[in-house]
This record gives sequence, structure tokens and C-alpha cells, in this order.
Amino acid sequence: MRSNVVGWSFVLLATIMITIFYFYPMAQALILSFQSGMGNNLTFVGLDNYIRLFSDPTFIAAIKNTFIYLIIQVPMMIILALIISVLLNDKTLKFKGLFRTAIFLPAVTSLVAYSVIFKYLFATDGIINQFLLKFSIIPEAIQWLTDPFWAKVTIILAITWRWTGYNMIFYLSALQNVDESIYEAAKIDGANAFQVFTKITIPVLKPIILFTSITSTIGTLQIFDEIMNITKGGPGNATTSISQYIYNLSFKYTPDFGYAAAVSFIIVILIVIFTVIQFKVAGDKK
Repeated sequence: MRSNVVGWSFVLLATIMITIFYFYPMAQALILSFQSGMGNNLTFVGLDNYIRLFSDPTFIAAIKNTFIYLIIQVPMMIILALIISVLLNDKTLKFKGLFRTAIFLPAVTSLVAYSVIFKYLFATDGIINQFLLKFSIIPEAIQWLTDPFWAKVTIILAITWRWTGYNMIFYLSALQNVDESIYEAAKIDGANAFQVFTKITIPVLKPIILFTSITSTIGTLQIFDEIMNITKGGPGNATTSISQYIYNLSFKYTPDFGYAAAVSFIIVILIVIFTVIQFKVAGDKK
């Protein structure tokens, strides 16, 4: 009994703080999603806010854009991080520390700062277009920020640049704990680099790949900073994400906090669905 009291005394403050600042706001947001209005003029509207989602063209555009980012960017980033981690785990590679730091550095860069830099890099008269034009790779400047297709490409490139190194660190840490004799045995048996990667490296990293896939999915579904600072959701709603739409509903348009709360819980539902799918695909039976 005494040990239980001592244990709870250590976690009690943290439990209270988490309840007040995490669970209570979530419960309030859920209640708010069934209401409409502002301040003290809130009225209960039941499921009207959720029904409204299906006929809201801006929400439909936002969810389509978010899915595009998710389907293209997350697999691309995971594969890149895997390949880079394998290359940087090579014992014979020189300046490994320098390469690891350089690739991980974007992950600790300010979200706003790097987004603004990308905005200038991919401007019509930016460095990227100047480089491509100078070497005659493109006939005319690409409208990276004003063309619906290229604006999405810019956002995907920005997210990939920032988070690939972050995921790489997880894979690299796991690879350094793998017994080197396993790879040596594979080479003796005549396995080539691709076979070693697919038959040994991937299975060994399976739990870490699942973890990074889930965290990357959650991050992409909540993407906001890059879009807000690079394209502001434009052109039109071509790059608007769900999180940015929630911001617009709350602070840019005529405030509709009840509807914004309903949209936010769509993200929660999507996160749960994709997490369950990823566990099933990975074969996790727990």
C-alpha cells in the first residue's frame, strides 16, 4: 500500500497537468463540434457540422490535398531515409559524422525559417529556376508557387527535405545494433547488396519502419507550417491542408469554432484509421 502511495505521488502532478491541458481540451473540443456560434451564443446543432463536411468544397479539396501529400511524400521519405541510413552505416565510409549531421540538420531547423527559404528558392525568379534555365534543363521558368501541380510538388519536396534526416536517425541507430556477422554470413552465401537490403535490413528494421510510418503519417495529416508559409494554401485551394482549413475557419474567415472542431476530429479519425491499417499491414497482432 505504501509503495502505491509513493508511486502515485511521483506521477500525480504529471497526471493532473496532462488531464487539465490535454484531455480536458479534447473533451471540450468534442462537445464544441456539436455546437454552432461564438462565445456565449453557442447552440447545439447535433451532427449538422459533420454532415456539412460532405457538401463543403473547400474541405473536400483540403482532404484531397492532404491525401496526396500522405500517399506520395511519406513512402518517398521512408525509402530515402532507409537508403541513406544503409549508406551511412558503411564502416568504410569516410566523414560519416559530417554526412549524418548535414542530413539530420534540416530536422532541427525552424519550420518558419526553412519554409520562407523554400519560398524564395522556388520563386519564379528564384535560384532553382535560374539553375534549371542556365543548364537548359527547362525551356522556361516553372511556376512552382502559382501552378496547382508544381505548388504541390514544392510542398512535398519541402516536407521530404526536412523530415528524411529525422527518420534516418532512427534507422541508423537500429542498424548499428545489428550483429555484423549476419551481413558477413549473407555475403559468404553470395547475397548481393539488394538481397541483403530486402532480406536482412528491412526485416530487422520492421518495428522502426512501422514507428516512423505512423509518426510520419500523423505529421503529414497535421501539416500546416509549410503550406501557410510557402503557398498560403494557393493557388486557389490547390495546396490547402486540413489543418490550414481549421485555422482559416477559426481565425481567417468569420469564426466558426464548432465547425472547425468538427473538422479537427476528422484528423483524429483519419489518424486512428491509418494507424490501424499500418499495424495490420505490418502484421502486428498485438
